[in-house]
Amino acid sequence: MVEKPVIGFIGLGLMGKSMARNILKAGYPLVVHNRSQAPVNELVAEGAQAAASAADVAQQVEMLFTCLPDSPDVEQVALGPDGISSGAHPGLIYVDHSTIKPATARLVAEMLGKKGVMCLDAPVSGGDIGARHGTLVIMVGGEAEVLVKVQPVFQVVGKSVTHVGASGAGQIAKAANQIMAAAQMVAMSELMVFAQKAGADPRKVVEAIRGGAAQCWALDVKAPRLFAGNRAPGFKAYMQAKDLGIVMDTAREFSIPLPSAAIDAQLYNAMLEMDMAELDNSAVVGVLEILAGIRLVANEGEQAPGG
Repeated sequence: MVEKPVIGFIGLGLMGKSMARNILKAGYPLVVHNRSQAPVNELVAEGAQAAASAADVAQQVEMLFTCLPDSPDVEQVALGPDGISSGAHPGLIYVDHSTIKPATARLVAEMLGKKGVMCLDAPVSGGDIGARHGTLVIMVGGEAEVLVKVQPVFQVVGKSVTHVGASGAGQIAKAANQIMAAAQMVAMSELMVFAQKAGADPRKVVEAIRGGAAQCWALDVKAPRLFAGNRAPGFKAYMQAKDLGIVMDTAREFSIPLPSAAIDAQLYNAMLEMDMAELDNSAVVGVLEILAGIRLVANEGEQAPGG
């Protein structure tokens, strides 16, 4: 039997902890590190080993995965003091599942490459549910031969793996995904507010249009939750705002016109100003409710938050 490589995982948040747990359950020896200790203790109780720092993880493992909040976090963990670079060894494979700027992914790959580390940027889509169930969609940038080596681990955490291109290409794909995700949430919110304020039952309107050209994941999954008065997060609004910030920064870098995404970014930034940062990204409807001076009708006996 071929011995499984020792895996490292740094960043045990909502997504990362579930991904690390699935790797552990698949029989891989796992070394973990996180800024807060509670999720480390949780995984250690299930069989993982704790490390004192990112450098400590890098020294012990053959493949190292991270899932961190933003570009500065990845740069710090990868290249900062006592980071991955400090413990790196030739042949180490580093896979970043964070959603960050493509430019940051390219910088990290370049700098770690000087130490013989092979890097993949591999952001994911599918949310906390996908992380728990191992059904994430993984978009990969980096060398194809490195992806072949990591593929068995990807199959543990995801249902779909696509090699998009060279370093940074995975992050470009994730940014594109977030353009579409935000557009769906805003369009869904607009049509609901439009229907209600113009005098129709928005639930009946959604029922009427979801079988035609307007059919999409947002109408199938998010609309029923909103009509039930449920704006609890699957994917938090502040993360959607952060991702749209990455989209707009990249658009400015390459002089790309994104008028619709720019407006969506403004709406999500408004959610942050209106104390809606911790709500679901579909709760952007709350901003439109305030602008329209209405509250979206919820199911009988329930009251929708918002305007």
